[in-house]
Formats: sequence, structure tokens, C-alpha cells
Amino acid sequence: MDKVFLENPITTEIIRNALGSAAKEMNASLFRSAYSPIIYEMKDCSVGIFNENAEILGQSAGLPIFLGNLEETIKITVEYFGGPENLNEGDIYVLNDSYLTGTHLNDMTVLSPIFFDSQLVGFTANRAHWLDLGSKDPGYPMDSTEIYQEGIRVGPTKIMDRGVLRKDVVDLICKNSRFYVNAVGDLNAQIAACKTGERRYVEIIKRFGLERVRRSIQDIFKQSESMEKEVVEKIPEGTYFSEGCLDNDGTTADPVEVKVKITVKNGEVIIDLSGSSKQAKGSTNCGLAQTISACRVAYKAFVRPESPVTGGSFKPLKVVTSPGTIFTAGEPAGCCWYFSSLGLLIDLIIKALQDAIPSRAAAAHYGDSMVIYFAGIHPKTKMPFLDVEATVGGWGASQSHDGQDCLINNVNGDFKNLPVEVFEKNYPLEIVEYSIRPDSGGPGKNRGGMGVVRAYEVQADHTLLYLWFERSKTPAWGIRGGKEGQAPKVIVQTIDNKKELLKINAYQLEPGTRVIALTGGGGGFGNPFERDLHLVLKDCIQGYITREHAALEYGVVITDDYRIDRGKTMVLRNKTN
Repeated sequence: MDKVFLENPITTEIIRNALGSAAKEMNASLFRSAYSPIIYEMKDCSVGIFNENAEILGQSAGLPIFLGNLEETIKITVEYFGGPENLNEGDIYVLNDSYLTGTHLNDMTVLSPIFFDSQLVGFTANRAHWLDLGSKDPGYPMDSTEIYQEGIRVGPTKIMDRGVLRKDVVDLICKNSRFYVNAVGDLNAQIAACKTGERRYVEIIKRFGLERVRRSIQDIFKQSESMEKEVVEKIPEGTYFSEGCLDNDGTTADPVEVKVKITVKNGEVIIDLSGSSKQAKGSTNCGLAQTISACRVAYKAFVRPESPVTGGSFKPLKVVTSPGTIFTAGEPAGCCWYFSSLGLLIDLIIKALQDAIPSRAAAAHYGDSMVIYFAGIHPKTKMPFLDVEATVGGWGASQSHDGQDCLINNVNGDFKNLPVEVFEKNYPLEIVEYSIRPDSGGPGKNRGGMGVVRAYEVQADHTLLYLWFERSKTPAWGIRGGKEGQAPKVIVQTIDNKKELLKINAYQLEPGTRVIALTGGGGGFGNPFERDLHLVLKDCIQGYITREHAALEYGVVITDDYRIDRGKTMVLRNKTN
């Protein structure tokens, strides 16, 4: 690593942490001010502070799939308005165009330039999920075939001009939402987050001086770049492959293929996705900015995951695509469910490099956001309600650890599940079960993480169910002899009928109906018959696995009083091996 610092290293560390703290305060401001539970409870948002070149300076915990491309959104906006010379102090901009930001239309990005002594010195930006932006169905549809069915599409738009809110523009956007009050409230929260970041960055500059801050930032960037190059140079040069597929695109029965080719050469990691499926008829498409962001998430998993992302990160990474694929969508492609293919992509990148970087090898995780949502009219308030939830599942095991149980998927990062108390207070449904799904983790010397069972009972007339559960045909794979985790499923149960569904749009439910969502588990690592006997027993006692599963998959016989029958266990393990 370069030992020469432009600035005193102690000062640099203070500034580094001050920028990180400023981003955390932005995030706290957004949480406290937001109107919608998906933001203030589930944290479906991300924030960042950037320099004048849109390079990241500080970020808070959030959705990594957002954080990787906020900088691209800033650059697109600046270019759209004719360059930085056309930005003014007090300006604030919004956009959600899927082909520019990469995500679906519900993800609204808000950004603002930062000025110090009339000089542009940086930007703040954040992205948060809005409940509804006027799609053909409340929230966002599962069966859209073009973006025009998914809501209002907003290119780079100025909503505050030199500190004065453009109420006409705000109304134009927010009145397209079925939840106008929430939309205005969430937008104001995002504006407040930007203003918080502006104030804190200016305070840092006033305290240390602009030139000292800039020197420290350059040191931080150099450190990040040097540390990442050090890791990349240790990866054996060569070409690595992996591929997989989604169940379908939500409108056809055809699988959606994701093909990864990774070339490591001359200190570069080149991820080529050109062989992946052409732009899908359904909405499993995304813009290039989001594809690059997903590749960065996977890259960060094996290149210095313990260090924060800065403007010096990702220099060795190059992403190659071809026009017209699911990863480079253009009009009129639907993009509502863009993240399903990206979650699979991240898993596949790690799979492709499992032999090149064995210390970082891990089995696949359950793979998708497993979204369930309910819409209707609340019987008490007589107002529309909409609950949108991603559901947790199991992660893949590695050579040193079992997979994490009941964790949100890889694209969602700091996303939280909605607490039962908050859910039942806001919506006319009851959560009748929320538990670990037994036997769902893939068997292995280190087992895959567990999925969950989350069951709802409908209490209001004419409630509509929307489902997007993925990876049933390609559940989380195991590696090094480990087995795959269980696939997801959803059961809709009435008094006299039971139906299994995975993807459905606006499915009518009557009071008393139960919807039982079971998420997938993570893949296992290593031969299950090499798993420590006491770990198998512990899992059985805790209810993670059944006694039958212990015998069948691990060769461990557990008695009725939960003791290991060592004699029968040794016979079973020797016989099976």
C-alpha cells in the first residue's frame, strides 16, 4: 500500500469517520420523517454523501443494490441539466426512470448539490421505496409487460429551485399515487435527509478547511484502491463460468437465464453477462446502472468486504453487457421485478469464483425478496390499505460457518422484516404464525441457513393478494458436497380448499382465508455425514431440523428423549458412506 499521505493520517481518519457519521444522520432523519412503514420500519432506502465528481464519501447501512448506483444517478442528472454550471445552491432533484436509475419506478431518488462559498463541493442523495406511483395495480403489478403499466415515470426533474419548492411539480408526481399523503410525506423526508447531509458536510469543511478535506478524501480513495488491488492480484488469472435461471418472468412459463463469464487478467476482474436472456416479456428487466451495482455487491463479497466503500473502490472491476438483455433494458420493458435476476446474478458470481478464492466460497442463499403484499379497503378507516413485505430466508454455508438463518436476501442488505405488532396495527390481517421452517436449510458439514414460515389470516372483505416468490426450480445450491436448501412455496388455505401459488396478481381473498408463506433455505457446505454429531443434536433440540431429517440427511439417530444413539448412528453413517 502507498505509505505517502497527502494529509496527516490522523486527520484523514477523523474526516473519514465524520463523513460516515454524517451519512448515518441522514439515514436517521429519513427514518424519523417518513410516512410509510416500508421506509420507517423496514428501511427500504439508502443514503450517501458524494464529492463534486459524484464519488462516494460516506454511506450508511441500507440496500447495497441502491448504494452502488446513486453516483450514476447523480451524473445522469447533472448531464441532463447541462453540466454542474447549471446547478444552484438550494436545488433539489428527483427521478425514478428505470432505464436510468436501474430500479423499478417505486424507488424514488432525491438528490441535491452542496455548495461552499458559492463553489460546488459535493452532492447528497438518497433513494426510498414509495408505496404507489399509479401503476395499473396498487403498489406494483406482478404481471406487467411494459413500463407504462408500472406507474408514473419521472426523468431528472427539479422539485426545488434555489430553496423554493415547486409545488406544482410535487403535485404532478404525488397525485399519481393512490396514497397521496404518504407520497408527499416520504418525499419531504427524503428532502430532509438531503438537507441534513448538506449541513453536516459543510460543517466538516468549515472545521478542517476545503483543501484539507479534499486531500484526506484523496488519501481515503488511494487506500481503498490499493487494498482492493492487493486482493485482486492474488486471484489466479483465468476465465470462470457459472449459469442459472429464474423460474419465469411472471407472464410466460419460460425460464430467464443468467450466464456469467468472469475473466481475471492483469489486475482486472471483468464480468461478462452478454450470454444472458434477451429482454424479457415480463418485468424481470433492469437498467445498466443497477446491473453494475449488483456486480459491485458480489465483487465486494470477496474483495475487502470488511472495508467501507469509497470513491476509490471498484477500480479493478469492469462489467460487460450486450444491448437488449435483461440487464440492459430499454423501452418498453417492464422493470418491476428487476431484483430477482440480480439476486441470482450475485450468487452466480460468487459460485463462478469459488475455486479461485476458496476462502470466500459459499453456497447459494435463498435468492429472492419473496415479496408478499395485500391490498384492499380497511374496514375501520374505509381507506385503501397496502402492505408490501419482503420475507427473510436462509443463506448459504461456507467452510467456516453455517449459513445465516432468517436473513433478508443479498440485494436488500439492511432491510428489516415488518414487526407483527406494527403489521396488525396498520392492516386488517392477523399474523397467526411466524417461525423457523424446519429442515429448510441445505444439509452439509456446515448446514445452510433456515427459511421461515409466516402465515396471515385475512379479516377484511375483498382483500387482494399479490405474490412474487422465486427460485423454486433452482433453489439454493450447496457446494463441496453440501446439498441444496428447500425451495419456497406459498399455500392459500380456505375451509374447504388449499392451493399452492408462487406468483399471482390481484388474487381475491375472503375473510378467514390463511396465506402461509414458506421461504427457502440456504445451501449446505461439505459432506453432511461429516457434520459434528452435537451440532446435529443441537439443531434438532432447537427445532431447526426434525429427527427424521437428522437420520436421513446427516446419518444421526436421535432418540425420543433427544439423545444421540451412537451405535445406530455409526452403523447408519458407515452404511451410507
